[in-house]
Amino acid sequence: MEVFQARLEHLEPVSQLFDQYRVFYKSPSELETARKFLQERFQKGDSMIFVASHNGTIVGFTQLYPSFSSVSMKRVWLLNDLFVEQTYRKQGVTKLLLCAAAKFAKQTEAIRISLATQISNVAAQSLYEALGYCKDEAFHHYSLKL
Repeated sequence: MEVFQARLEHLEPVSQLFDQYRVFYKSPSELETARKFLQERFQKGDSMIFVASHNGTIVGFTQLYPSFSSVSMKRVWLLNDLFVEQTYRKQGVTKLLLCAAAKFAKQTEAIRISLATQISNVAAQSLYEALGYCKDEAFHHYSLKL
């Protein structure tokens, strides 16, 4: 298994995984729109995507978006998307992707990676905690749906 930073040349396989990821979260399949969305991310350089490849086939990805902490005046990365094809789950692929994201965040001198997961996703929570992620007990997070 190999993990590396995706580039525009990986747009097609990453778009297919991204579309599967969205379907997993109960959004309709929109492969062409997903492709356009990711192409824009690549072209504008406003996200970082890492992929896991097995024998040349991309089987998982994670996408990070940049943010900043005003209090510390440092970079923060939001790990917004993480998906591994069903047949490659429970084989360490997710851990490899998370470790690549952490290495990248350290290289960019970020102070943290933030992520959110469904309350029911106990398996993911266990992995996050095993890798050193801490559940936020100090703040309530809110969102405004527009």
